[in-house]
Amino acid sequence: MPQYFSAKTRLRLQQFMYFCIQKRKMNGIYTILLLVLSNIFMTIAWYGHLKLQQTGVSSNWPLAGVIVFSWAIAFFEYCCQVPANRIGFIGNGGPFSLVQLKVIQECVSLIVFAIIANVLFQGQSLHWNHLAAFLCLIAAVYFVFMK
Repeated sequence: MPQYFSAKTRLRLQQFMYFCIQKRKMNGIYTILLLVLSNIFMTIAWYGHLKLQQTGVSSNWPLAGVIVFSWAIAFFEYCCQVPANRIGFIGNGGPFSLVQLKVIQECVSLIVFAIIANVLFQGQSLHWNHLAAFLCLIAAVYFVFMK
């Protein structure tokens, strides 16, 4: 802090800078939470109708009905996804670049998918190659955040 500012002004500037840093951290947390919620809706929209078909609920629905059902769920996905990207984007005061947002979203998507698929479709287990692919994505996150 330059010395030509008074002690009171320097303190206020430091408090403001601390507030901005804390706000960016919170924006990062809110972004990830919204991405998790968004991906829960997305996974249910994309694959939930398959479970409904297995249980016989939607086995007689026409394809157009299944599409409308999935779109109705996907609406809530977008209600979380769009704010997550706006809050998290560095151009809007968030902590993440566009590429970082995308890589985070893909990793969150795979984690949520693995959990929901395991819950809904218990016969579909993960194998070593799936775990290897997840590790590659974690490596992608590492590389995308390197300076």
